[in-house]
Amino acid sequence: MSPRRVDAHAALWPVVGLTIEDGDRTPLDLDELFGRTNPKVLEIGFGMGDALAAMAAADPDRDYLGIEVHTPGIGSLLAHLQDQNLSHVRVALGDAMQLIHRLGLGRLDAIHVFFPDPWPKSRHHKRRLIQPANVVLLRDRLRPGGILHCATDWPHYAEGMAEVLAADPELELVDHDRGARPETKYERRGTRAGRPITDLRFRRRTS
Repeated sequence: MSPRRVDAHAALWPVVGLTIEDGDRTPLDLDELFGRTNPKVLEIGFGMGDALAAMAAADPDRDYLGIEVHTPGIGSLLAHLQDQNLSHVRVALGDAMQLIHRLGLGRLDAIHVFFPDPWPKSRHHKRRLIQPANVVLLRDRLRPGGILHCATDWPHYAEGMAEVLAADPELELVDHDRGARPETKYERRGTRAGRPITDLRFRRRTS
């Protein structure tokens, strides 16, 4: 990590950081984690943290929890938090589905899955995050009316995502709008490479 990110990590990780251990099923109280009862947003795989920091800065009435396995990305997000004085963001290191298992049902206002690893080879598709068993777990952590927002620049994965999400009986398609999602460096690289960007926003049904 750059010196700026190392400094941010040293200063903020003890305050806002959370390590997700494999096999730990201890329930995680999000209100206790943030120190308030505001609606909660989870971003899975936030990359370098640009989008998460921008969305949190524009949305101070909701709390943001981001999880990532890439240490330089965590350092980058912590530097953003330090620069922008964002106190309503928490940062987790570890496996996202391990974290999901620790969250209470219906506790999240939204889940963001922006540009996850597409695992383009057929034999690796089982490693994709958006698959039926995972979607059930993600959906159950949303409140009724909560939003699951996915984005990808891989057309084949976009088709697979749309099929899996539409097949869940408790989810309904809202639109293909990017909403408040800002453009990321990764997204710009995909656009320059000629790959179309697909956004899928699904809502957990209220009945």
